[in-house]
Amino acid sequence: MKKVLVLGAGLVSRPMAHYLLDIPDIQVTVASRTVSKAEALLNGHPHGRAIALLVEDSTALDRLIAKSNLVVSLLPYGHHPKVARYCIKRRKPMVTASYVSKEMKILDKDARKAGVIILNEVGLDPGIDHMSAMKTINWVRKHKGVVTSFMSYCGGLPAPDANDNPFGYKFSWSPKGVLMAGHNEASYLREGRKVFVPSEKLFGHRWSLTIEGAGEFEAYPNRDSLPYIELYGLEKIKTMFRGTLRYPGWCETLEAISHLGLLDDVPNDDIAGLTAAAWLREHVPGDGDLRADTAAELGLVEDTPVLDRLEWLGLFNDEPIGLARGSDVDVLVKLMLNRMTYRPHERDMIILRHEFGAEYPGGLKKKITSTLVAYGEPDGDSAMARTVGLPTAIAVRKILEGRIKLTGVHIPVIPEIYKPILTELERLGIRFREKSAKVA
Repeated sequence: MKKVLVLGAGLVSRPMAHYLLDIPDIQVTVASRTVSKAEALLNGHPHGRAIALLVEDSTALDRLIAKSNLVVSLLPYGHHPKVARYCIKRRKPMVTASYVSKEMKILDKDARKAGVIILNEVGLDPGIDHMSAMKTINWVRKHKGVVTSFMSYCGGLPAPDANDNPFGYKFSWSPKGVLMAGHNEASYLREGRKVFVPSEKLFGHRWSLTIEGAGEFEAYPNRDSLPYIELYGLEKIKTMFRGTLRYPGWCETLEAISHLGLLDDVPNDDIAGLTAAAWLREHVPGDGDLRADTAAELGLVEDTPVLDRLEWLGLFNDEPIGLARGSDVDVLVKLMLNRMTYRPHERDMIILRHEFGAEYPGGLKKKITSTLVAYGEPDGDSAMARTVGLPTAIAVRKILEGRIKLTGVHIPVIPEIYKPILTELERLGIRFREKSAKVA
């Protein structure tokens, strides 16, 4: 039996673990701070084992890694380098869905020396986005073409049949992570010109995008797109953009929330007993009607949909928040989770869209689109969990089978990694719809 150690039992763990448990010669141990979560995830499978682990317990962590053939880290991203160092020490390959950090990159030489792969960014975004992009980029190159433009969009959203609140959003992954992304500044390349978007203007820098078969969305920049020029080998490109998709209305509302300072993450021990209205008043000057004062602070008219959404969220009422301590963003998370979680039978939706501009010898120009629309399973795994967990599980399988033989710190931008993963994802129903059209 091949022994796989999974660290963490969060939202994306279940489809990954179940995929691996369906392989007869793989045993899966799930280690979690809360062992009951690991037990629920494994559901009594004979090849599954649940154990309690505090990742801070270095001795226990090292011992578990030493007994495993491969380690999957689904812990908060700050723990990955520590896990990787123990994997390198014990000569065990490691897989994670998180971004490669600077601390992880510097382990490349040690991983190569140890003869193991530390494979990162094999979830959805990052992950499937890399793999599908490189598949098309390499296809263009094979046909003597040059990619001159690349625009990529990704969003995890309620399916249209579950989109029933004014924000057009429900949480299928870390709520605080969703909101804290509003602090990110962004950069991208457009027609040869670098565009920088400071964090305070992030949500105001948006435009509409229609996805055939899915609907109308708004797009805004996702972090720094410029490193992907080198990463994807697109030095001659004129436009390089990576963005986030949301339903219309999200950006203008988050822009207002950010302006009010409600995304601040400074701890506050003085919120016990506060109502939502009292908390909001701390951010809105004036002593009149709270909605009117909020509109004035934002420079908006009172009957704007933005104020309607804040009212729907409960910011103008006197219900207790129900937190003893926490930052402003923690309060906002609490209020949103009260109203923006998936109910039984509801499903989420993942959209991943690439748009390529390509030029070929003789002056031929083409626009190529590659679109993934995936839906969650009512009362089953979410689309978010499947599109993060399944490519991670497939990577584990291919490493254990010897199909991926690389060493060092990697992400899935080379054919040896992305081809077998994309092929298996298609078998599991996660596939892209591709179109190509000549451009005058």
